[in-house]
Amino acid sequence: MTSTETVIRTLADRAELADLVARHSLWIDERRYGETDRLFTEDVVVTSPRGEARGIEALVHLVRAGHDTYARTLHSKSNLVIEVDGDTATVRAHDVAVFVIDDKTEAVAAGVHHYEARRTADGWRFDRLVVAPVALTEALGRAL
Repeated sequence: MTSTETVIRTLADRAELADLVARHSLWIDERRYGETDRLFTEDVVVTSPRGEARGIEALVHLVRAGHDTYARTLHSKSNLVIEVDGDTATVRAHDVAVFVIDDKTEAVAAGVHHYEARRTADGWRFDRLVVAPVALTEALGRAL
C-alpha cells in the first residue's frame, strides 16, 4: 500500500471502531440484542462488576439481567483512545450511564471500558471487554 492508502485505511479503521463503541451504547439502551453479532465475535469474553460472560448468548443474558430491571438506561461514551495493530485493535473509553429506576428515581454510574477487537470478514468486532467501575450513586430523586 502507498502511504496515502495506509493513512486512509487507518482512518477508516479508527472510524469503524469508534462507531462500534457508539453502537455498543445503543445496543444496551435500546435493547438491540438481535444485533449482538454486529458488535461482538461469537467467542467474546466480557468481564464486568455484574460477572463474566463467554460467548454471545451468555453476554446477552448478563446484560439483560442487569439492565432490563430499569425503566430506561442512557450510556454515553467519550475519551476514546484507539490503537490499531494490523487486524487487531484496542479501544479505551469512558462511560457514564444513567439508570432510570422509575419515574421518581435514577442512579448514575461511571466506568472505563477496555475493548479488544479484531477484524473479521464482516468488519471489526469486539472479542473482549473489561468494564472497570469508577463510581456509582445510590438512587437519586429525579428533577425532570
